[in-house]
Amino acid sequence: MRDDAIRRVVIVGGGTAGWMVAAAITRIMGEMPGLRVELVESEEIGTVGVGEATIPQIVLFNQMLGIDEPEFVRATNATYKLGIEFVDWTRLGHRYVHPFGFYGLDMKGIEFHHFWLKGRQLGDQTSLDAYSLAIVGGQQGRFAHPRPDQPKSPLSKLGYAFQFDAGLYARFLRRLAEGNGAVRTEGRIVDVERDGESGHVAALSLQSGARVEGDLFIDCSGFRGLLIEGAMEAGFEDWTRWLPCNRAVAVPCENGGDRQPLTRSTARGAGWQWRIPLQHRIGNGYVYSSEHISDDEATHTLLANLDGAPLAEPRPLRFTGGHRKRAWVGNVVAMGLAGGFLEPLESTSIHLVQSAIARLLTYWPTRNFDEREVARFNAAHLQEYLDIRDFLVLHYKATERTDTPFWDYCRTLEPPPGLAEKLAIFAANGRIFREHNELFTETSWLSVMAGQGIEASGYHPAADLLSDAETLSRLQHIRDVVSQAASTMPRQDDYLRQIGCDLSGLRRAS
Repeated sequence: MRDDAIRRVVIVGGGTAGWMVAAAITRIMGEMPGLRVELVESEEIGTVGVGEATIPQIVLFNQMLGIDEPEFVRATNATYKLGIEFVDWTRLGHRYVHPFGFYGLDMKGIEFHHFWLKGRQLGDQTSLDAYSLAIVGGQQGRFAHPRPDQPKSPLSKLGYAFQFDAGLYARFLRRLAEGNGAVRTEGRIVDVERDGESGHVAALSLQSGARVEGDLFIDCSGFRGLLIEGAMEAGFEDWTRWLPCNRAVAVPCENGGDRQPLTRSTARGAGWQWRIPLQHRIGNGYVYSSEHISDDEATHTLLANLDGAPLAEPRPLRFTGGHRKRAWVGNVVAMGLAGGFLEPLESTSIHLVQSAIARLLTYWPTRNFDEREVARFNAAHLQEYLDIRDFLVLHYKATERTDTPFWDYCRTLEPPPGLAEKLAIFAANGRIFREHNELFTETSWLSVMAGQGIEASGYHPAADLLSDAETLSRLQHIRDVVSQAASTMPRQDDYLRQIGCDLSGLRRAS
């Protein structure tokens, strides 16, 4: 056993982020001799969680924790998710879906979308959506798990995620973490004690008079960043010029409307509205720019566009898009909102916690805290935020809307250099490059660029290895196969009932 091994891990803040960290560390590192994992939170301090939509990486995280999926779905009132539908982003009345999985079938050694682009030049104006099983099945309210045992079926590459109640997920993870030895301490932190020589955090003083010592501190205290900013002064990089939305108002409502396994984002006059259908309710929120709409107007807009009666008072949130300049300083690592905030347009909030946990486990420190490893952690943290930022900015930049000052600002903003290059390369010959294993794949970039009207003037020359007639014939065949596969998928409600979910309170969709 190393003499400099971490013995005491202290997590500041509960909620989804805090209990994700506690569950993961106790699962992976819990058998290390002498390791104690303590989570400090106060019931007086609320959490931001208002209902979460996720991306497919959450499936791997749950599997890593040894979670039984049906049990998790029942415990969190979860529904399945096959993608995100974007309404009115390109122009009023227009919609498209960013799917999980893939489009069509790669042929002749090149990506499918080059054949789709060629088909468009030949007069076939079929939407890209028709070539995705996630979209076709999702819009019909259907869900199925991927079938890797059927390699020739679109089902083999189907990706999925979840939509769930964030509070219930935190409670579910707390049970796991405490079962693996994590200790929860109730109390409000009133002071942070630092070592006079190293500058590291040595202990937390609680309002009760208790003192919590630690070797490694994980800051999950939310926007305020109690340790990473309040004590360690990490600094914050503000991205408001590219992501102008700085407020949100959230409210749950009764179930109503469709129950497709899709998160929906509807563009409004000064931002966008989310819709997250769960088993027992729908989560809703309006993310907006306070420069372009008042808080009262935003709340009125949200309440006027619900599928059912509101179940609570609207809850306001304020934020600044950006990230901590250093997510790891000394012996403090920031995760979740303490590490930065990117609006949940592409459901990345949970993933950013998950990826930070994975990086921490990779660079699990000793009490010496090697600065080279800390620097690598911080560089990876920054790169991930940059990659996601550029993808989010794409949604705002690639719009035809001219109906409000907000959309005029977004349409005419100067994109970050990385995004500008991606747009130019795609517009020339339909090429998409994924660099340094960035989170969003070629499929993701394609879906948003094509969905929001970015036209490619050419396609890969290898697409001409198929004759025009053969190209059109194969495109039609792929659409038929996708449609047929979708028809074999069960409806999501039926699937949820099969795994023991109680949907008796749901109104059957018309």
